[in-house]
Amino acid sequence: MDVADLGLPVDVPSTALFTDQYELTMLRAALKAGTAGRRSVFEVFTRRLPDGRRYGVVAGTGRVLDAVENFRFDADVLRFLREQDIVDEETLDWLAQYRFSGDIWGYPEGEVYFPGSPIMRVEGTFGECVLLETVILSILNHDSAIAAAASRMSSAAGPRPLIEMGARRTHELAAVAAARSAYVGGFATTSDLAAGFRYNIPTVGTSAHAFTLLHDNERDAFRAQVDSLGRDTTLLVDTYDVAEAVRTAVEVAGPELGAVRIDSGDLLLVAHRVRQQLDELGATETKIVVTSDLDEYAIASLAAAPVDAYGVGTQLVTGSGHPTASMVYKLVARAESGAEGAPLVPVAKKSSGGKTSVGGRKWAARRLDADGHAEAEVVGTGPVPDALADRQLLVELVKGGEVVAREPLDAARDRHAAARANLPLSATQLSRGEPVIPTEYAHGGSGS
Repeated sequence: MDVADLGLPVDVPSTALFTDQYELTMLRAALKAGTAGRRSVFEVFTRRLPDGRRYGVVAGTGRVLDAVENFRFDADVLRFLREQDIVDEETLDWLAQYRFSGDIWGYPEGEVYFPGSPIMRVEGTFGECVLLETVILSILNHDSAIAAAASRMSSAAGPRPLIEMGARRTHELAAVAAARSAYVGGFATTSDLAAGFRYNIPTVGTSAHAFTLLHDNERDAFRAQVDSLGRDTTLLVDTYDVAEAVRTAVEVAGPELGAVRIDSGDLLLVAHRVRQQLDELGATETKIVVTSDLDEYAIASLAAAPVDAYGVGTQLVTGSGHPTASMVYKLVARAESGAEGAPLVPVAKKSSGGKTSVGGRKWAARRLDADGHAEAEVVGTGPVPDALADRQLLVELVKGGEVVAREPLDAARDRHAAARANLPLSATQLSRGEPVIPTEYAHGGSGS
């Protein structure tokens, strides 16, 4: 089934206007100057990780592939551009035929990255590549920020599952992307049905305080829920008095009660008390789920508590304080001329203030230590050293305009778990620190 056919706000007919105006005015000027057809290489990278973070997580790659495929200027879009006098007729004619025909290479989704990592490389003519800057960055910056927060939270949670429940704390479309990224980062389920529908992420959910307040008393509310959903449901026990609610919940559902949820108070203290009470009532298999503005630090603080699962919302969908990955999209090489086969020459911005970049078409590889753990991110131009040939990180995503690397979301999730496990142990520490492995540069030729 095509999601777009249902009219749901989780898909768009075209991504062409998910862009900034200057991309179109650059195209207009390049067409006039005769340089729009020059072979060019753009790269996505970040100069630094968010303060204190030890690694980044690549997420959103699959959504980028969808966006590139749907980057089309239909009649309505072209009419808008004409009416707003954004581009001239020559540019409109060029846009009407636009189809990305170049190549895209990138770190596979779920992989970790570091400052300077060439997370994505887009190759083609200047005109077709420059238009993709904003849509690629908007997806990768958002999704990678959420995945990085999710990874830290899942690391802190250990084997205990995490529930993504942040839809009401962000834009309705961002919520779907956030649930997807959280799943890549290690979350087990989502409360967001649009994310479940579109990406086949397992969904969960039972009731809120409103359901308890609807009824004349807590017992009636619990009875209604158990009658509807069965004894293995999760009952919310902190609407009034937690101890009384737990007692009532077990009386209504019996010791087969699936779980209770705690959403307020001193979660560490309350979880211990609830566990003791459940055990005394014979509900030894009943699980405890905690929610309430959790982040990775709160989750870590509950490691010794008798908690079975965590529900996370606000802190997850806002990147736990870092809502963007600060990635940029820069031209790093272009052909000497417009002639077919003209060699690439490296180009790079030179400026003060930490915004310099390294020119040249790059490869990346992860060097391992004697124990098989990552010890450095090696980024270079020109030939790849033989010792790193089988450790290269970039994979082909789009070839000649055709997507060649679609994969199930579970593949990205599994890849992230493996990549994180391959890092030094200090990667999972929540204390502030530098990137867990350094980025080293190996300079060679232009890589043409």
